[in-house]
Amino acid sequence: MTAPPLHEDRRTDAPHAPRTPARPGDPRWARPGLLLLLAVTAALYLWDLGASGYANSFYSAAVQAGSESWKAFFFGSSDAANSITVDKPPAALWPMGLSVRLFGLGAWQILVPEALMGVAAVGVLYATVRRRFGAGAGLLAGGVLAVTPVAALMFRFNNPDALLCLLMVCAIACVLRALEDARTKWLVLAGLCFGFAFLVKTLQAWLILPPLALVYLLCAPTTVRRRIGQTLLAGLALVVSAGWWVAIVELWPASSRPYIGGSQNNSFLELTFGYNGLGRINGNETGSVGGGGGGRGGGGWGETGIGRLFSSDMGGQISWLLPAAFLLLIAGLAVLWRARRATDAVAAQQRNAFRVWGGALLMTFVTFSFMSGIFHQYYNVALAPYVAALVGMGAALLWQRRGHVAATSVLALTVAVTAVWSYVLLDRSPSWLPWLRWAVLVGGLFAAVALAVFGRGTSGAGRRLAVGAAGLGLVTSLAGPVAYTLNTVTTPHTGSIITAGPSVAGGMGGPGGMGGGRPGGGKGGPPGMPGAQGNAKAGPGGQPPGGMKAFPGGSNQWPGPGGTKQQAGPGRAGGERGAMRGAGGMGGLLNGAQVSTEVKAELLADADEYTWAAASIGSQNAASYQLATGRPVMAVGGFNGSDPSPTLKQFQQYVKEGRIHYFLGGGMGGPGGSSGTSARITSWVAKNFEKVTVGSTTLYDLTSPKK
Repeated sequence: MTAPPLHEDRRTDAPHAPRTPARPGDPRWARPGLLLLLAVTAALYLWDLGASGYANSFYSAAVQAGSESWKAFFFGSSDAANSITVDKPPAALWPMGLSVRLFGLGAWQILVPEALMGVAAVGVLYATVRRRFGAGAGLLAGGVLAVTPVAALMFRFNNPDALLCLLMVCAIACVLRALEDARTKWLVLAGLCFGFAFLVKTLQAWLILPPLALVYLLCAPTTVRRRIGQTLLAGLALVVSAGWWVAIVELWPASSRPYIGGSQNNSFLELTFGYNGLGRINGNETGSVGGGGGGRGGGGWGETGIGRLFSSDMGGQISWLLPAAFLLLIAGLAVLWRARRATDAVAAQQRNAFRVWGGALLMTFVTFSFMSGIFHQYYNVALAPYVAALVGMGAALLWQRRGHVAATSVLALTVAVTAVWSYVLLDRSPSWLPWLRWAVLVGGLFAAVALAVFGRGTSGAGRRLAVGAAGLGLVTSLAGPVAYTLNTVTTPHTGSIITAGPSVAGGMGGPGGMGGGRPGGGKGGPPGMPGAQGNAKAGPGGQPPGGMKAFPGGSNQWPGPGGTKQQAGPGRAGGERGAMRGAGGMGGLLNGAQVSTEVKAELLADADEYTWAAASIGSQNAASYQLATGRPVMAVGGFNGSDPSPTLKQFQQYVKEGRIHYFLGGGMGGPGGSSGTSARITSWVAKNFEKVTVGSTTLYDLTSPKK
């Protein structure tokens, strides 16, 4: 490869740091290619976006609350009356909240900001890869990210992962710019990205910090002393950009702010280092479903180990090009290993790019593979940009060096491995597009052989054969993820736990697999839940996961909204295409209630006279009624129903003051069974207040004590 001319660096703070050029010699198709990539990504992510409705009602209710109360907006409260927050920091809610304030409440207003984040992530990834490897590599990387199934899933959904993914791409882009010429501002900007990302999903945002910091400290083109100083300054920017909100929350009097959801002591720091922090690693997540199970090797969240992300539940989400990414990472580092900053600045920067993207991939892959706490399939979106970048960079680098037999051999091997693995993944859904797996396998292996034989052609017929083989290899490598992505964007998703693509055989039989199921062959759920694979027949009487003792009143059954047993329907474990996915059930833990017109009218009657129109166990149940009525509904116990908020004494005081109108029967009581706070509140209400049945829903009128 012939390096383009380097611009002279006239700055005094980095006298030995040549800069990468702006690539004015990009081919004519580069800009139209980028515009087409962004347009297709936008169309893909915006297609029929409203079909998912409020998607995850847990976050949509918080967005609705924030659109009515700036206090709820700032804290991330579940309701406008500020009883409790969601179990994450609020930054991911802010773009959606502003959208709803501007355009009103609706599915599009909530989800469009997420889709635009996906388009932005593709654009930033393109620009970052293109800067060092050319427009072709950038387009390939951006395209791979756009059609990664779990990325298409999460950029059309309202979980925090969309914004987190965008910020991680931006942070890496800033670190790579800093590595070019040791300019401090880029490292500080990276620190700001990491800091704001902390306010999206706490410590997960810092997962890739160690490898990035290590690469900068070892490889930045300046003195060791200056590298250390710059890294400390970036760390300060990180602390300030993350810590301002944390400091306000911790210093704010607890009596005048909402309870911190997900914590057991009303502390954001406890939430950060416990339930959302170390608990995710060791499995000891106090207050979670099946929490307190440290050392279970994954327990209800699936077996841990190096093959976890290739398993039935995880493989189709992210692993299509994982083997290719690992192969191309090794090949790229091998090719560039002997580059020296002083003699080949471009190659050195390319090597740093492989180190940074590869370090981020390896750190995330190892953590996800071995963490014992809560782990859902959609978490894998964090890996998507790293895989995409390595595929784009590695393929471009080897293609440029295809005159060497080693380069064409690695490209051929990568295509062959990808074809075989795609066949395996597609074979897990044998009745879905059965022809595709054979087309991918045969076409991929043929392309691999053609690359090995003709790949070194650089002119005339030889070049045309090489380009044809490479094109066929690209098509077969992306056919599987593209098919999964098209299935994903044409299928509505709702609930707390969702998955991309069609149903697969052999799904994980634990909480990590619930939520994406379909009756009679869904994606797996916990023992005793519909859609579980490889378990005993499921039904509403199944046992709770993780060894939980009981629900309110000591029952071991899964109560549905209004005290009814869970049934499949809109928003629950549905049928084939067009039915909502994201299995409901677990008493509203994973998905909310279907609110009838009669119940809505009952809750709205005289609602303005109360602080909360109703209270319900668990955030998903509460969210359903809040979104239906537009009135605050108290989520007793937070998301899992396990938070000690409010206490029985506080709840009794609210009732005495006439601040809550109804209590909604049913709902999940959370870990702790009949001894938990939520269960005690449920028992007290049932014992002391009149029951009102509206259709199949049970309400308790808290203004009408039993006589």
